[in-house]
Amino acid sequence: MKQEVTRRDFMKTAAVAGAALGSVNILHAQAKKPMNAVIIGCGGRGSGAGKNFLDACKAVGVEGKIVAGTDVFEEKAKKCVKNFGVPEDKCFGGFDGYMKAINEPGVNYVIIATPPGFKAAQFKAAIEAGKHVFIEKPVAVDGPSARIMYAAGELADKKGLKVAAGTQRRHQAGYIDTIKQIHGGAIGDIVALRAYWVNGGPIWHRGDKGETDIEKQVNNWYHYIWLCGDHICEQHVHNIDVCNWIMKDHPVKVWGQGSRQQLDDPRFGGPKSGEIWDNFDCEFEYPSGARMFSYCGQIKRSKSSVSEGVQGTKGTSNPSGSYQLYGQKDSWKSTLELQSKNPYEQEHINLINAILNNTELNETKNVTDSTLTAIMGREASYSGAEVTWDQILNSEFKYGPELLYTDASKMTWGAFRTLKPPMPSKHNIFKTPAEVAVG
Repeated sequence: MKQEVTRRDFMKTAAVAGAALGSVNILHAQAKKPMNAVIIGCGGRGSGAGKNFLDACKAVGVEGKIVAGTDVFEEKAKKCVKNFGVPEDKCFGGFDGYMKAINEPGVNYVIIATPPGFKAAQFKAAIEAGKHVFIEKPVAVDGPSARIMYAAGELADKKGLKVAAGTQRRHQAGYIDTIKQIHGGAIGDIVALRAYWVNGGPIWHRGDKGETDIEKQVNNWYHYIWLCGDHICEQHVHNIDVCNWIMKDHPVKVWGQGSRQQLDDPRFGGPKSGEIWDNFDCEFEYPSGARMFSYCGQIKRSKSSVSEGVQGTKGTSNPSGSYQLYGQKDSWKSTLELQSKNPYEQEHINLINAILNNTELNETKNVTDSTLTAIMGREASYSGAEVTWDQILNSEFKYGPELLYTDASKMTWGAFRTLKPPMPSKHNIFKTPAEVAVG
């Protein structure tokens, strides 16, 4: 039957079609909305992350621009003028510079690449201001700063904000494909894992530059626990994160050991200032009973390895791209390809796509879990005691100045922070080796 179309029907249909077309145009406009980023922490990693962000924008097909940069050292902030064409008056120095950068008009993307001790406060501020965030690892140095991260991550979910972390193995094709196979049961139940960040050393040292203790320590941040969390956090967190990813959980307890050797050895240019150690050996236990054997060292050696390994009831795996079943000659190898072969760029591609398409992406809990796992191993090694997850999560001891946990923008170069030797007996979290011996 032929149905007569009245003028009113036609107008209704046209209105619906127009609305639908309008929705498409709105979505298209949103997809093309520029990514206006600020960089907090303009050193080597911050500059690298800025380039990764711009390359990712090109790969996605969206306009990307770095509109401001900030660093506690103003001369570093001004590197953004040369590196990214940022106007000089948008390069902010000082401890409060991150607040100025975050609140620049039009900013919707924040890159945090500061020393770990500053990250929790800066991340919290970015989320409260309603910004999407890329944050480098690690993200905390103790229990109190980890709790700030967890709370801010929950707020990000409530606000619909997207967060990606600099644990780039989670954005690397070989790892993604292989761990998917492991989760599918390819090598059976997991019984053991190993995590290595064992390379040459001793750890690099910038020397002590500055007029105040705080300035000297921030300049040489890698060597102070309140700023870097020790190298078990600063670097080894990558390998620990892979193991947590495989296990879909964090460990429940750990014991370990370690020492400060070559940093104080005259044969290797010692003694060096600072308080961190240069090697750690830890045994972590997951809820399933599986153990993860963790080794990290920054000492001169003839053999090194930065890798992970997994043992299951059916076979073993190098989670970066392959697994081998017991009794079989040939191994399975990943052939997965992503948009970028550079995982440092791919993590920004994934974050930008999540923002444009409003898909789920919040890596706050993952990166904080892995950071706190490393902190737990560090404290167990310092003390010689077994340390549980709940102990380290609920610890009230703060390695940094109080303002770092309340309002970091109010810190000054005159802030008081004496060295706090890496001995948990000083802050009564864990038993000392002697106390353990006598029960």
